[in-house]
Formats: sequence, structure tokens, C-alpha cells
Amino acid sequence: MSVQHGILRWRRYGMAGLICLFCAACSAGEAPTPRSSSSTAPPAYGDTLVEGTIGEASTLIPILASDSASHSVAGLVYNGLIKYDKNLTIVGDLAESYQVSPDGLTITFKLRKNVTWHDGKPFTSRDVLYTYRVIIDPKTPTAYSEDFKQVAAVTAPDAYTIVVRYAKPYAPALASWGVAILPSHLLEGQDITKSPLARKPVGTGPFRFKEWVAGQKVVLEANKNYFEGRPYLDRYVFRLIPDTSTMYMELKAGGVDQMGLTPVQFARQTDTPRFKAAFNKYRYPSNGYLYLGYNLRHPLFKDVRVRRAMTAAINKDELIQGVLFGMGQKANGPMIPGRWAHNPNVKDIPFNPAYAKQLLAEAGWKPGDDGFLQKDGRPLRFTILTNQGNQQRLMTAQIIQQRLKQVGVDVRIRIVEWAAFLKEFIDKGNFEVVLLAWMTSQDPDMYDIWHSSKTKPGELNFIGYNNQEVDRLLEEGRSTFDIDKRKKAYYRIQDILAEEQPYTFLYVPDALPVVSSRIHGIETAPAGIGHNLIKWYVPKLEQRY
Repeated sequence: MSVQHGILRWRRYGMAGLICLFCAACSAGEAPTPRSSSSTAPPAYGDTLVEGTIGEASTLIPILASDSASHSVAGLVYNGLIKYDKNLTIVGDLAESYQVSPDGLTITFKLRKNVTWHDGKPFTSRDVLYTYRVIIDPKTPTAYSEDFKQVAAVTAPDAYTIVVRYAKPYAPALASWGVAILPSHLLEGQDITKSPLARKPVGTGPFRFKEWVAGQKVVLEANKNYFEGRPYLDRYVFRLIPDTSTMYMELKAGGVDQMGLTPVQFARQTDTPRFKAAFNKYRYPSNGYLYLGYNLRHPLFKDVRVRRAMTAAINKDELIQGVLFGMGQKANGPMIPGRWAHNPNVKDIPFNPAYAKQLLAEAGWKPGDDGFLQKDGRPLRFTILTNQGNQQRLMTAQIIQQRLKQVGVDVRIRIVEWAAFLKEFIDKGNFEVVLLAWMTSQDPDMYDIWHSSKTKPGELNFIGYNNQEVDRLLEEGRSTFDIDKRKKAYYRIQDILAEEQPYTFLYVPDALPVVSSRIHGIETAPAGIGHNLIKWYVPKLEQRY
């Protein structure tokens, strides 16, 4: 499923402010591209862009969702007070300007006066106050309240001014206000968990909600009154296709205009003159990393030697070559390589099957008659759980399964549909090992994933990690503006995680989006390709819908 709270999740044209589980690889990063979609044809209004997605949204109220399928849709419907621009600089969104006090404890937002909700009601400071209050309400089942619990007070001197005060320094403070602002006139006095906005959202964003056909599609229409100018595209459709191979067939057949390619599709199946004429491919480092997450409540994974053995038995280079075709890099912790908070000296556990066997033997696991290890009459067996439709993850799980078999571990693989995967397994802690990915953002704050207070159902520390030193360092890292002090805290966290291996951090894949060549106006940038979506267009003579 990012850094609002220091965890801004990317939406296609800006920033939504959430850490998310993500079910497909599409995120921001450095964005060189082999080809431009620029055109001499003048921009024109009209047509529809159909994006393929393998996961269906769970809710379209962003503060209640932790999955990327939901935020991909909601990110086009809602805005935050601020966002990241194409160069990863924080700029105003619903706020036309903002000012941070010299001590960093007060942020004053001046709101835009020309913004209306999709139902025509004016956007005002009342909406910001409501969003703040509902997100810190203990009755609201949100994973994103922690950022806003750091706020001492939010006031609205007038309808277009918001003043946020903090009692102590909070590094992700400004970034946190990328959270989607909700319509107070439709939600105040109601139980947000029962609101019809979960299925029929009303936002301020560039696209308005049209319909949601369960199991099939979500249709959005251009907001003709959008404050940055109406999008050229008339409609944006998310089409649910829970299998990337089927989605690729639909892409070639014209039923889908945009999707994230798998590495094999990018490298082997799209390098023909016909495909290159019909589509533009893009490649850049993603903001996400794939990992094996161990349920630390399970007796097997309470032993750090077992977790370290799993990592030692897995060949990450093999995964990058065999699954990603070289289009990615090894992950050795929760920080993306190249970011300022990434610790380049982390002592990652190298691929070493002999060391894995040694650790397991030390933990009391001995060879059984069937070739698998056993202890007290029980085999060393567990199930890797991952989501349906992602061939890349299935291949990763299969390679891991074979590697662990070689050191005596009996691994099963279970594939579950995305919505059920979240609701029945992740949220309830009903798993042994999960194969998942996190989408991250520019600020390194990762309190919601690793702090021991964030282990309740629906929160993001669903593996149950608990380390008092990490808790203290997470609090230190977010409570100072001093980059050197923050770096010291996050470097130490990465060292601890490398030692304890609550995850086996696997790899950072490249993002591999592909878009129909009839879509013009795409501009590559450090933020990826989606930052200027409202400028994408189809020339009149190429319009299909």
C-alpha cells in the first residue's frame, strides 16, 4: 500500500498523504523515458482513458482505506491542502499558499476561494476542521490518525484560513496535510463508516464520481469546474481485471489504455514495431519495496534465528534477474536506496544456505525422514500468503519456495483475491507469512508500520513488531527538524531491522507503466508520469470514445 504522516502516498497528479499496501507496481521515482508522447496535434477535450487494475477498491473514503486500489481512485476525486509537484517539491493544492513559522510549530494555510465540491457547495475551512476532527476521533477506524495526534490545535480565523499549531517539533507536519480533505456538509454528525460516500464519493478533485459496478469498473467524469482547469479527458475508467496476463491481452485488443507491465511483458513481449506504434512504455525506479512479512505472534517466528535463516536461504539477485529481468534492485531495509535516510552500510544477510541451515539447527530444527526439518514432532512448515492477479509476486513466491525447500523448509503458497486478502487475513492477523509491498514517499517517517502502538486490527503494523528502541527512535526521528539527527535515528532503525529481520526485504522493482500512444501530453519527471494528468489529451482525430 507512502508519507502523509511523513507518509505521503502518490496520487496520479499529486499527493494524497497515505502509506498504502499496493497490489500492483505503479509509483513515482526518477523518470527517464525512451519515448515522449508530445505531439503537434492541438489539445482537445473528449475521450476516455481506461486503466487496468488488478485490485478492486475497498472504500472511496480515503482515511478509511489502506490499499492502493482505493487510493488510486480517491486520489482523482479528492485533494489535500498540499501536494508534491513534478519535482517532488511540496506546493499548495487546496491551499493557495502556506507559511511555516520560524520555530516550525505553526503552519498557516491560506485556502483557495474558487473551489467547490462536486455537488456545487463551496469548499471552506470548515471542511478542513471536520477532516482533522474525524481523523483523530477514536471511533474512526483509520490507520492515519497518528500524524494528527501530534497537533496541539487547529483553528479557522475565517472561512479561508487554517492555523495548525504543534506543541513540539514534528518533521512530517507539513507533508501530513496532503491528506484528502472531506466534505463536512455531507459527513458532519454522521457515522463515517456508514456513509454512502464510501461508494459514491464527493470531492474537489479533477474527476467526479460517476458509477461503481462491483467487480467490473469505476467510472469517473471530468470536473468541468476544477480549480486548476478541467481535465482534457472526459472520463477516467478503472477496469478491474484480476490477472496481469489477461489485462495485457486487453491492452493489445484496445480494451485497456494504461497498465503496469510485468518485467517479462516489458522486456520480451512489447518490443515489436506494431506495439511501439500503439503504445508508449516508461521505466523508472518505483517508490515501493517487496517483502516477506513474518507474523511475529506465531510461535515459529518469535525466534529471530528462524527469521534470519529465511533471509539467508533466499537469493535476492536470483529474484531480480528471474522475476524482474534485472529491472530492479535489492532491498535491505524499509528505505529506498538513493534516499537521504537510506543507510548504505546496513549489514544485510547475504545468500548463504549453509548459514541458514546452521541457524535452524541452533534453533532446534533437525532433519526428518521426509527431508524437511522438524522439531518436537512438528515439521518446519508455513504458508506464504499473497494476492491474486500479480504474476510477479507468484513467481517470487515460487522461487522462494524452492530455495527454502533446499534448506529443509516446507513452504506452501496461497493466493487470495485482493479485497478478501485485506479484510479476512491482513486486518485480522490471520496469516503466517505474507508477500506484500509498501509504497513509500519522500519523508522517511515510518511510525505507522513499525511502532508497537500500531498493531490493532486495521492498522499497519499487522505483523506485531515490538521493539522499544525502535519505538524511541521513531519518536526521535519525527520530533526534530535536524536532518543529521533524523538520519542518525533512521540509520539505527535500519541496523536493528537488519539484525532482527521482522521482514525479509526482497527488492525494489522498477515501475513499468504503459500508455496508449493516442494519449498525448504525458510529461516525464522525477514524480513519474501521472503528475500532470489533467493535461493529458487525445487529439480529435484519434478519439475513440
